[in-house]
Amino acid sequence: MNKFLQVFKIPDLRKKVLMVLGLLVCFRLLAAIPIPGIDPLKLSQFFSSNQIFGFLNVFSGGGLSNLSLVMLGAGPFITASIIMQLLTIVFPKLKKAYYEEGPAGRAKFSRYSRYLTVPLAFLQAYGFLNLLVSQGVLNPLHGLELLRTVLVVTSGSVLLMWIGELITEYKIGNGISFIIFAGIVSSLPQYVSSSFLSYNPGVIPTYIAFIVLSIVVIAGVVFVTEGERKMPISYAKQVRGNKMYGGVATYLPLKVNQAGVIPIIFAISILLFPQFLAQIVAIVSQPLSLALNSLVAKVLNNIAIYSLLYFFLVVIFTYFYTSITFDPKEIAKNLQRAGGFIPGIRPGEATAEAIGHTVRRITLFGALFLGIIAVLPNITQIVTGISSLAVGGAGLLIVVSVALEVMKQIESQLTVREYEGIF
Repeated sequence: MNKFLQVFKIPDLRKKVLMVLGLLVCFRLLAAIPIPGIDPLKLSQFFSSNQIFGFLNVFSGGGLSNLSLVMLGAGPFITASIIMQLLTIVFPKLKKAYYEEGPAGRAKFSRYSRYLTVPLAFLQAYGFLNLLVSQGVLNPLHGLELLRTVLVVTSGSVLLMWIGELITEYKIGNGISFIIFAGIVSSLPQYVSSSFLSYNPGVIPTYIAFIVLSIVVIAGVVFVTEGERKMPISYAKQVRGNKMYGGVATYLPLKVNQAGVIPIIFAISILLFPQFLAQIVAIVSQPLSLALNSLVAKVLNNIAIYSLLYFFLVVIFTYFYTSITFDPKEIAKNLQRAGGFIPGIRPGEATAEAIGHTVRRITLFGALFLGIIAVLPNITQIVTGISSLAVGGAGLLIVVSVALEVMKQIESQLTVREYEGIF
């Protein structure tokens, strides 16, 4: 709390915090402006009966629940970033630009992700609007009216991406994560007020259980998010001129959860894909589209099958995403260039194999943790019969992770200013 108060005593940091808060207010204002032609009653029924879309609303930053101008949220940009990272496997030049060209290469990589966001937002807007029309939530759209609405939703996504980039530049946290964080936090007053309005002395034990469970989950998220395996690293002594360098011992931190919440986004995208595919198939064959929609609905409405499928996909994608973002060979190569080695293991290929083996082992615990966190709301619903996105789940994981990241970035900026004062 002392460091939090110090932020407002330093003019530069205070200005940054206020600017970030102002940008988040702009985002919430955009999220409150709905697109035309909505049936509010059918929209509410649709989200209450479809858990997966209620969860997708979390990742849209809360803009999907009222079909606002930014209803796609940061989804298109996140999808574009994931696709670009997958392309580094296919195109070695792209991988070289990302890993070896430093900040300039990463800036180019981010620019390509922003370019890709535009067509992805257009396609997602078109598919999602058609899906809502087929569910009776939206009035039928045709011709120029459909094109106009798709362009408006696409523009909202691009504008939100720009707001996220601006937030990132202030170095108070990641902009896209902050937007999702703001959307989740903005829904908490509604959960609290609805709990008070529906208060019944008979459900007090349930409320207490939810509070205890929330505290346990938050503690678990902090523990696993901060958890890391420290591999010992030694640096050989090197003589340069009249001075000796190296000869120090340090460690290589390997996170238990290398992938963050990306596997959960992957899993949700896979679960949503058949419904979007049905809208595209409807152009060719309406009966086939209806059959596909019916099959998907049967699977997703069965909470036990949905939970098992969801858990399995999260675990698989945790390993997959870790494998494409963490390259043991690249780490081993950089260590060898710097004169570093793992004691008892030869530099080069043997070091890469040792790092890879360790990462695969600790990723198992990270994957199981993510899977349990993802299906925790479903488990509580099966046990208590009460559905709540406010307890557990990816939403809580994002809130805690973003809070930890913001805390670390503010601490680093305060530390830099302390050193500047000393010098």
